[in-house]
Amino acid sequence: MPTFIDGKTIAARSQASTADEIARLRARGITPGLAVVLLGDHPASRAYVRSKDKTCRELGMYSRKLELPASTTQEELLHLIAGLNADPAIHGILVQSPPPRHIDEAAVVRAIDPRKDVDGFHPLNVAALAMEDPSALVPCTPLGCLELLRAYDIPTRGARAVVVGRSLIVGKPMAMLLLAKGADATVTVAHSRTADLAAVCREADILVAALGRPKFLGAEHVRDGAVVIDVGINRVEDPADPRGYRLVGDVDFDAVAPKCRAITPVPGGVGPMTIAMLMGNTVRACRALTGGE
Repeated sequence: MPTFIDGKTIAARSQASTADEIARLRARGITPGLAVVLLGDHPASRAYVRSKDKTCRELGMYSRKLELPASTTQEELLHLIAGLNADPAIHGILVQSPPPRHIDEAAVVRAIDPRKDVDGFHPLNVAALAMEDPSALVPCTPLGCLELLRAYDIPTRGARAVVVGRSLIVGKPMAMLLLAKGADATVTVAHSRTADLAAVCREADILVAALGRPKFLGAEHVRDGAVVIDVGINRVEDPADPRGYRLVGDVDFDAVAPKCRAITPVPGGVGPMTIAMLMGNTVRACRALTGGE
């Protein structure tokens, strides 16, 4: 039987440490503040925003939830961000993705003060990550994946890692984190158009799936004894479920798990870590902006 990597437990441990840091800052009169901006009424995005807001308040942070209509213009959104950049009570800014189609998301990311870019998507943070600058704010999901590997004592040094997915949100930063000094993995970045993808994936000691396609990777993609980190969270119809759907990953869990040394379930694997890392990034940003120790 494989080890099931319990993201909920590791996230709770991380949040307990973050709560201690927040308490120390508050004792000095400093309260970390996170602003989350949501445009429109996308159900999954609304659920994520509620969860982030709830977690902030539970940890003792200041949370500002800004829900805007889908008709909000680019100019209005950029004006709002400028105000948040200038607000000393706000140390982290997150604009929930995806925005409505008329919004230029890249321009929105560039408008956020990189010191408050707790998503880690601003070009200056991306460059800092590539340069292994410790001041970088790192994208939350890949950072959470790395924390899971560390928590379960899964060695990365010298390991062959294959990251399936090349997005700026997960795939590319995940590859950089695994390649960086200290992690020291040998990294291949693959994607849905990689020739003989199954053969490439089978080379992996550590396989990270981040395509956004339900159950795309099957048993033929995984060698015996591999560690599988499944970043995907996909809704698929399921009439037997009271909700009418269920959540599955990018990996066919039932087919793959018997071959693995360790694997993340969906839900309950990577997902909880993303919010935990967001809280940690906000505290880091707060310290950098206020000089807090």
